[in-house]
Amino acid sequence: MADAHSPQLERLLAGYRRFREHGWTPNRERWADLREGQSPEIMVIACSDSRVDPAQIFDVDPGEVFVVRNVAAMVPPFETAPGHHGVSAALEFAVQVLKVKEIVVMGHGMCGGCKAALTQELHGTEPGEGGFIADWIALLDDAREHVAAQFGTQGREAEREMEKAGVKVSLHNLRTFPCIRRKEASGELRLRGAFFAISDGVLHVLDDSDGHFHPVD
Repeated sequence: MADAHSPQLERLLAGYRRFREHGWTPNRERWADLREGQSPEIMVIACSDSRVDPAQIFDVDPGEVFVVRNVAAMVPPFETAPGHHGVSAALEFAVQVLKVKEIVVMGHGMCGGCKAALTQELHGTEPGEGGFIADWIALLDDAREHVAAQFGTQGREAEREMEKAGVKVSLHNLRTFPCIRRKEASGELRLRGAFFAISDGVLHVLDDSDGHFHPVD
C-alpha cells in the first residue's frame, strides 16, 4: 500500500491533475515546441513571496518569461570573488545565451525582506536563524539609510519607500555587469523597474525620467 500523502502534497497533486487536463492536454502543440528549446524575450526578477507570481500577474504562457525569484527581488552587484553566484549565473544565461531584450525588476507591497532590511530585526542573527536573510538584505543598507532619514523605520509609508528603493538598488546593480551595460548602451537590452501593490492589485512602472513609479491603467 502506497504511503499516504500529506494534505499539502495532495493540494499540489490535485493542481497537477487540473493542469494536465486543462493546461497541458489542450496545448500539446505549444508544449511540443517548447520541448525543442526556449526563447523568451523578457527576464523578470521578482520576490519569492508566494503572493506575487510573475506568470500570474503578467498572465503569460510557458516559455514567455525567464524568471528569477529570491528574497526581496535583489540583484547583487557584479563580482568575481569565489562563491556560488546564483543570480549572476541566471543573468548571464538570460543575457548571453537566451539574449533577452528586456529585464524587469519587480518589487511588491508588504515585502517581508524589505521590512526586515528597514527595521534590521534580523541583524546579528546566526545563519539558519535569520543570518542568511540578514546577509542578503544587507544589499539594501545604503538605501535604508536614505529611507530611514526621511520616513523613519516604522509604518507602511516607510516600508513602501523601502520596497521601491529595493527595485532601484537592483537596477543599479544590474548595470554593474559589463555585458548588461554594453547591451543597454547598444539598445539590445532595456532595464525596467516595476512594483506590484498587493493591497489593490495595481502594477506600477518606474519612469526613468522622473524616478517615480506610476500606476498602469
